[in-house]
Amino acid sequence: MLQRLTPAVQLLGLGSYVAVCIAGGTVGGYYLDKAFDTGRILTLSGLALGLVAAFYGGYRMLMDTLADIQRWERERAKDTKKDGR
Repeated sequence: MLQRLTPAVQLLGLGSYVAVCIAGGTVGGYYLDKAFDTGRILTLSGLALGLVAAFYGGYRMLMDTLADIQRWERERAKDTKKDGR
């Protein structure tokens, strides 16, 4: 059961990463818009940059998590064969 906890925690980290990227880009763009009086262009640019970072990083994290799950399943199957079950 402990082996299944790790992918769940990794996926929670993935959700947090996506949220921080999108919110951070948007908030950063908003403050830059206020500082440079540029309307909404930097807010939208920050949002776009945050989305790109979230999808790219999220994809990489998800692929790592899936690889971990497959590795754990192979180890579990090997242990099951070894035990003769």
